[in-house]
Amino acid sequence: MEDEDENPVQVLHGRVKWFDPVKGFGFILSEETGSDVLLHSNVLRNFGQSTVADGAEITVTVQETQRGVQAVEVLSITPPEGAGFAMAGEGMNFSAEEIAACPLEPARVKWFDKGKGFGFANVFGKTEDVFVHVEVLRMSGFADLAAGEAICLRIIEGKRGRMAAQVLAWDAALKAQK
Repeated sequence: MEDEDENPVQVLHGRVKWFDPVKGFGFILSEETGSDVLLHSNVLRNFGQSTVADGAEITVTVQETQRGVQAVEVLSITPPEGAGFAMAGEGMNFSAEEIAACPLEPARVKWFDKGKGFGFANVFGKTEDVFVHVEVLRMSGFADLAAGEAICLRIIEGKRGRMAAQVLAWDAALKAQK
């Protein structure tokens, strides 16, 4: 039997083909090889996310195993294409630059219902809820959020209160601020 540690680790770039948090895995289509790479939920969690949006660009280190090529570490995730976001029903448009200029605010997911297309988070030290729309989540590179999950938000003031304009994984946000 071949020792998996003897197989060299290499960096691959690709797009998330699909990821199912219930099954605990998904696949990346590698740009370099054109083949599928297994992405396990534990590897994604080590990056600080519990889900990833289909179509997101992803850079991973991979290793050949007896079961095929598998991601062993996520290095970066870039959300699916989309410049800015038109807040549905709010009559507001924001560019990616305007959103990036908003400060990162640490938050915890109160609840999120993918079927309904929205949920709420609480910013640490503040009492009001922050609305999180599923499209903002997708454009941030996520497929779903779990209640209690620690995240960072870029928030704008909407007609009906504070709204998330971008969601970042807690660990990824900490790395971005260094």
